[in-house]
Amino acid sequence: MSQPDARRKLIAETWTAAWDRGEVDALDALLSPDYRRRKDLADEGQGLTEFKAAVVATRSAFPDLSTTIDEIVVEADRAAVRWHSSGRHERSFLGVPATHRRVEVCGATFARFEDDRVVEEFVTWDPSALMAALGIISVGQDR
Repeated sequence: MSQPDARRKLIAETWTAAWDRGEVDALDALLSPDYRRRKDLADEGQGLTEFKAAVVATRSAFPDLSTTIDEIVVEADRAAVRWHSSGRHERSFLGVPATHRRVEVCGATFARFEDDRVVEEFVTWDPSALMAALGIISVGQDR
């Protein structure tokens, strides 16, 4: 198996284990102990321990969470992952009490590998879409 194919397979298997089944220790096979997850260049980001805790918290609030990887592109030491997730909001999330609404969000993750592990990711998604799906805010309406 080529290195890009092996990386695509590892990303897909790890995401399914962590996001769909809550097996966050599976992330250790993909992410470096020095891993940082960032929203932008100014963001200090989350380390591996904080990211695992965020996955656990998200899965607690959305116990039926399902994440679909729409596309993985790997080139040299970079990977781009386009994804979407859906689940029902059954417990408090970011201070928002359970709404029991089904929500769907989508985004993209851009990763940088060193050797066989991801050391840095930049994640793009629209949190306001989640808040709108939960009925917390309104977006896209004329006033």
